[in-house]
Amino acid sequence: MTSGSISRVAKFGIGQVVRHRVYPFRGVVFDVDPVFCNTEEWWEAIPEDIRPNKDQPYYHLYAENAESEYVAYVSEQNLLADDTGEPLRHPQIEEAFIEAADGRFMARHHAVN
Repeated sequence: MTSGSISRVAKFGIGQVVRHRVYPFRGVVFDVDPVFCNTEEWWEAIPEDIRPNKDQPYYHLYAENAESEYVAYVSEQNLLADDTGEPLRHPQIEEAFIEAADGRFMARHHAVN
């Protein structure tokens, strides 16, 4: 780390249920990038007045809204912990996680050949 750089620790962890701060969707974190790690085209497609900074954790989510399930890539500033306990229906959640009795999701471990 160079002098003057800031080390950020991700606020949310793998398996945590989160919701978007503005838009009506929620999901489970399945990966975290310490800083923005998507295409420049993706970032520039976000309206400039609401475009988040790149220098923060970004989360890969198995996300869902009322209409569909999808994978989302969301900046930390736009996420909040979701403690509603409401079930999630995204089909990939069951493939990647085991739900614990307390509602948290634990990553499944797959054997590698």
